[in-house]
Amino acid sequence: MQYVGAYTALVTPFKNGTVDEERYREFIEWQISEGIDGLVPCGTTGESATLTHQEHEEVIRICIDQVKKRVPVIAGAGSNNTFEAIRLTNFAKEAGATAALHITPYYNKPTQQGLFEHFKAIGSAVDLPILVYNVPGRTSVNIAAATMGRMFREIPNVVGIKEATGNMTHVSDIIECCGSGLDVLSGDDFTVLPLLALGGTGVISVVSNLLPRKMADMCAAFRVGDIATARKLHYSMMPISRACFVETNPIPVKTALAKMGWMDDEVRLPLVPMQPENEKVLDAALRDLALI
Repeated sequence: MQYVGAYTALVTPFKNGTVDEERYREFIEWQISEGIDGLVPCGTTGESATLTHQEHEEVIRICIDQVKKRVPVIAGAGSNNTFEAIRLTNFAKEAGATAALHITPYYNKPTQQGLFEHFKAIGSAVDLPILVYNVPGRTSVNIAAATMGRMFREIPNVVGIKEATGNMTHVSDIIECCGSGLDVLSGDDFTVLPLLALGGTGVISVVSNLLPRKMADMCAAFRVGDIATARKLHYSMMPISRACFVETNPIPVKTALAKMGWMDDEVRLPLVPMQPENEKVLDAALRDLALI
C-alpha cells in the first residue's frame, strides 16, 4: 500500500501514572470520525521513551483493537538497540499493525553504514513494512540521501520515511535518490505543504491531534490539485503549529488536549507541565481556532 495523507502521531493519555485506556479509545474514535488517514501510536508524541515495554505493547494493542482496520496503524517500534527494535517489530506484526515506524538509533551515533545495517537487520528479521524516522534534532544522526536510496533499493521492507529535518533541500535529495516509489511523509508540521510540492505523500503530524480534519483536508486538497485550499489550510494552522512547539513536544499538545477535555494534563518525567508564559501562547492559539 501507499502511505498517503495525514497520520496522527498519537499522544498517550495517562491517569494517575498509568495508561488511560478509556480516554485513549475515545480519542482514537474521534480521530477516525474526523477523517484522519492513519494513526501512529508509540512515537515521540506518544512518550514512547518513558513507556515500559509492557505499556508500549499495550498502547499498540489498544490502538489496533480500537481501529479495527478502518485506517492504517503504523506502530512505533524504534530503538537504539537493534535487537530491541526487532522484538518490538515482531510484536507490532503479531498485533496486526500495518507497518512499523523506526527512528534512527539515538545516542549511539552510528555511521551511515551502521544505519544501513540496523535497518537491514530489522527488515531481514520481520516481514513488515518499515517507515524510517529521520529526526536528527533528537537523535544527533542524519540519514544521508544516498543512504536512504541504498536502503530503499536493497531492503524490500523499507517503503517510506518520516522526514523531520525541516530541510527541503534534504527532502528533495531523498526523493531524487529514491524516485517516486518511496513514500515521503513530513515529520514537521511546518513543512507539510512544501514537502507535498516536492513529491511527498503526506505527514505524520502532532497538530492533527487537535485538528485531524483540517490536516487531512489539506493533504486531500493538494492531491486533487486544489492548491488554493491547501495553502489556506496551511496558513490557518501555522499559529497552532508554533504554539505546539513553544516547549518540547508533546507537552503543549497534551496540555491543549486537556483544555479541550480529551484527557488529563499528565506527562511523565523528565517532562513537566508547561511554563505559565508559554501556556498563554497556547491558549491564544486555541481560542483563535475556537478549540477552547
